[in-house]
Amino acid sequence: MFTGIITDVGEIVSLTPTAQGQLHRLRIACRYDRATIADGASIACNGVCLTVVASGIEAGRTWFDVDAAAETLGMTTAKHWTAGTRLNLERALKIGDELGGHIVAGHADGIATIVRRDDLPDMARFELSTTRELARFIAAKGSVTLDGVSLTVNTVDDTAFSVLIIPHTLDVTTLRGWRQGSEVNIEVDLMARYAARLAEMK
Repeated sequence: MFTGIITDVGEIVSLTPTAQGQLHRLRIACRYDRATIADGASIACNGVCLTVVASGIEAGRTWFDVDAAAETLGMTTAKHWTAGTRLNLERALKIGDELGGHIVAGHADGIATIVRRDDLPDMARFELSTTRELARFIAAKGSVTLDGVSLTVNTVDDTAFSVLIIPHTLDVTTLRGWRQGSEVNIEVDLMARYAARLAEMK
């Protein structure tokens, strides 16, 4: 589990397709302490929970390897990742950690598209669209995870919704680089999903 509070921005340094293109081995450079990364650990990469299969240090910088399987490549923006792509990173939540965002599973539900960007003094407002299936779980003042970042929904209009990004978030994540047409990973609020399921069962 995660909280949607980004702790580092990593960079893909290599990407190797394997298993007839059904699996991609990614090497991601980061600022985490190598000694704290264990094989089998979970790290959310742009909101996608991936499992560490190896790690090390090269040129004074920590790296870790993860595998992105066919379903991940099909459902998320991982299909577009290349060497040089920067990724929002978050380590798995530990008992006793501060829950600064909201409960995030790291299981991206799909993709949202930036349809408009408005730059405000020190902030940015983004309007996004997603599928009707996912939009039904998005509510004004509710939570949503975009590229691994826990955000508060400002407005909702059918399948479109907006978020306002504060200066700190723009500074410590990849969101500063979002532009009209950008695709981002979206995970809807887990509680909204359960509430909808309970309503369907009545």
